[in-house]
Amino acid sequence: MPHSQTSAPRGRVRLARGASPWLLPTVATAAVSLVRARRSTRAAAVAVPATALAAGMLWFFRDPEREITVGRVISPADGVVQSIMPWKDGRTRVAIFMSPLNVHVNRAPLAGTVTSVEHIPGGFVPAFNKESENNERVVWHFDTELGDIEMVQIAGAVARRIVPYVPMGTKVEQGERIGLIRFGSRVDIYLPEGVEVDVEVGQPTVAGVTRIDRD
Repeated sequence: MPHSQTSAPRGRVRLARGASPWLLPTVATAAVSLVRARRSTRAAAVAVPATALAAGMLWFFRDPEREITVGRVISPADGVVQSIMPWKDGRTRVAIFMSPLNVHVNRAPLAGTVTSVEHIPGGFVPAFNKESENNERVVWHFDTELGDIEMVQIAGAVARRIVPYVPMGTKVEQGERIGLIRFGSRVDIYLPEGVEVDVEVGQPTVAGVTRIDRD
């Protein structure tokens, strides 16, 4: 059954929490330049790129409603599966690359309790680069019916801020919004030993919709 958070009308698109520091100045600049464009050719020249940038920001920070898929583990991010890698401890890491065109609001892959939200400083190399594993990131742990689930939000070359929405100790529903990464980035999820992956490298994913594991 879909969770209650998806009860909003289909097609409704909201703006992501945490977008204001980027969005408000851009929209304000576009609005002012459009008003002044009627009286100044210089302002008119500024209005075109400013308006285009504001429209791009509105598109980037969109946060559409989703009908959450029923399944044990669902994708925490919109993007493309970049890699699927067995880990030394028996887990499997599924890395999802998020381009600037994707929705950048991340969602809980399972229902459970947030047991840890750790911010780790680091670099800002492109998220598709192997070196991105040392980028600035936020490491999440969830206590779920499958045990401890780890998820990592990784900043990219442009994404300089990860915005968690919920603190440690919060009980979350599967598919609930839990955070935002601004601009291109990556999200990794570690499946427990014995849980088989049901996605392939290069496959598109939709947060809250694409199932990651196989029965």
